[in-house]
Amino acid sequence: MSWPPVSVVMPVLNEERHLAAAVEHVLAQEYPGELEVVLGVGPSEDRTREVADDLAAADPRVKVVDNPTGKTPAGLNAAIGASTHDIVARIDGHAMMPSDYLRVAVETLDETGADNVGGIMAAEGTTPWEKAVAAAMTSKVGVGNARFHTGGEGGPADTVYLGVFRRSALERVGGYDEAFLRAQDWEMNHRIRTTGGTVWFQPRMQVSYRPRRNVKLLAKQYFHYGRWRRVVARQHKGTINLRYLAPPVAVAGIVVGLVGGFLFWPLWLVPAAYLVLITAASVPLTRGRPASSWPLIPLALATMHMSWGVGFITSPSNLGADSRTAQASHS
Repeated sequence: MSWPPVSVVMPVLNEERHLAAAVEHVLAQEYPGELEVVLGVGPSEDRTREVADDLAAADPRVKVVDNPTGKTPAGLNAAIGASTHDIVARIDGHAMMPSDYLRVAVETLDETGADNVGGIMAAEGTTPWEKAVAAAMTSKVGVGNARFHTGGEGGPADTVYLGVFRRSALERVGGYDEAFLRAQDWEMNHRIRTTGGTVWFQPRMQVSYRPRRNVKLLAKQYFHYGRWRRVVARQHKGTINLRYLAPPVAVAGIVVGLVGGFLFWPLWLVPAAYLVLITAASVPLTRGRPASSWPLIPLALATMHMSWGVGFITSPSNLGADSRTAQASHS
């Protein structure tokens, strides 16, 4: 096949430690076609901008553009706007792209006719806590049946991790919605699908992901995931399903059980049953993990479930209002 040139776009903020290695992994791709890397750099608190400028000075394939807001979707749109090629690959500033990633992606685009292809968010860790979170994030009991977390057969999907796009699809849907500070990938992939495009899951595309380093950061991450997933549900009716409703239902049941148990003690069996279930579900997830991480897996699962559920329940009705206003003005 003829290998088309590819633009790789990175939204970058406070990535001084990882940026050079991430760009090196892109430029070292075993890809026969032309490559460029466009960095959308936000106002960082470290030397990220200096590192980015040094990379651009050292290699003409690297470009730097400003992202004054520092927000991920704005950085992506700025980088896409400054890129030049018809295939656009999204990667993060701390991600380590496997050497065959772009080759597999372009082959899959060619074979399937899809508008976006992506693969697995391969959660890995170094500490016992990170390994426990990685186990939870790659299991159905932790994240449902999302193939980009748990793996599975290749084929059409609702969304994928990161993504390698046809520029025509990005232009058709107007790029990323900058009002979505979270869930922007899911939301844009939904628009690609509803405008006739296909999003394709390719399990051969795996990018390593490092989980949050403590309980507080994991809880904050999943709290915002829940909040923004409800915004997507408000804006795009019919996109919610039982997988997304399970955490808020669990939160409501546990709260009712804890409070109501003072009036009717059998209600305490509800939170007790949840603890038993996640503990039992954690046992298969210990396989291949160090013993030091085993007792932390139920805690990781509970943190993810409860934080996502609380975020979903408490999501303000005006969150994402800028997106709805912009959408109405263009209709």
